[in-house]
Amino acid sequence: MASRANDGEDNETSAPAAERRYSGSMDEDPPRLGVLIADEDQRRIAEIANVISGLGHTVVARLLDVSEIAEATHREAPDVAIVGMDGEQTHALDLISAIVKQAACPVIADIDGDDDSFIEKAARRGIFAYVKHGEQPEMEHTIDIVLNRYAEFSRLHGALRTGAIIEQAKGILMERHGIGADAAFAELRGRARNTNQSVFGVAQAVTLSYPLFKQRPFEPD
Repeated sequence: MASRANDGEDNETSAPAAERRYSGSMDEDPPRLGVLIADEDQRRIAEIANVISGLGHTVVARLLDVSEIAEATHREAPDVAIVGMDGEQTHALDLISAIVKQAACPVIADIDGDDDSFIEKAARRGIFAYVKHGEQPEMEHTIDIVLNRYAEFSRLHGALRTGAIIEQAKGILMERHGIGADAAFAELRGRARNTNQSVFGVAQAVTLSYPLFKQRPFEPD
């Protein structure tokens, strides 16, 4: 078994499995996960489903076709997606790309063989790890690693996004009121305190409302 992961607090970044699994105490039983399985081979889907069920998780969708992914991920909101790679590479890569785009969850590739070039292509499409036709111990270990790494990625992504929006709001206040960066942040913090909101929430409101109050260019009749 082998695994690799992409290196990567956001109110809008969804990491349901990671939050449920790692927010509690170490003594708690791990949660049951909702797992989406995609493969062009129905037989292999059944094999992966047996492994997932044996680990106590629930298979929420079994997909053969890329066109089904958007609806399935929207309806089922899977915690993890597993893409089997037994057949034609382009189809498997398309499945990975579609799931990464549509589902706010990590993707694991279940592969056959040792095609390093294909694994590299899959990594560029967004997989967090891969297993070589993993059975229960290998699959369980890989899922644990992936959920930890996905939680870290989500926190980092959220922190970067939060910082960017706060900086944007500060810039708006600096422009509108002719004040410095420290004074702009003090205004955000004071507003947050007075309205019982987070600084991020106030900053987000500033950036969303700003276009409504921008001075429009004069257009002569």
